[in-house]
Amino acid sequence: MNCFSCFLLVIVLCAGLSSAKFNEKNSIIFKNALGPKKVLRISCTSDNDEIGYIFLKRGQIHQISFHDSVFKTKFDCELSKGSGGFYDYNFYAKFRAYTGGGLIVHYGKKNFWEAREDGIYFTHGKEIPKLEYKWIPGDPIDPPMGAKSP
Repeated sequence: MNCFSCFLLVIVLCAGLSSAKFNEKNSIIFKNALGPKKVLRISCTSDNDEIGYIFLKRGQIHQISFHDSVFKTKFDCELSKGSGGFYDYNFYAKFRAYTGGGLIVHYGKKNFWEAREDGIYFTHGKEIPKLEYKWIPGDPIDPPMGAKSP
């Protein structure tokens, strides 16, 4: 293969990759589909980030977007359902919301998590969500002695 052919091959590959979903961020999407007046509290951590508490009212959606690491990308999340005060949550679930990276780097991968009354449902968006985790009674955040909800 001569130099001109190599040059053309590189140009074609670059053009093809730029029109593909190359470099599109991955996403974790959470939706509150709990009953009326129920609030979803979300907290996630990865190797690089700790996302503070996010509170979603019924019907609200929150999205976390990121690129995979060349090593490994993991997001561990804790979802709690309750009435909305910081310590007024009586059910929770802890799980790995995303795994990727390493030898296979993903682009544009979407993990949809929907909180319902009976548990946490999951889909990549192409199929009907399936129940993945049931709620565990209790609240993993213990309030300080004598603390009340704000």
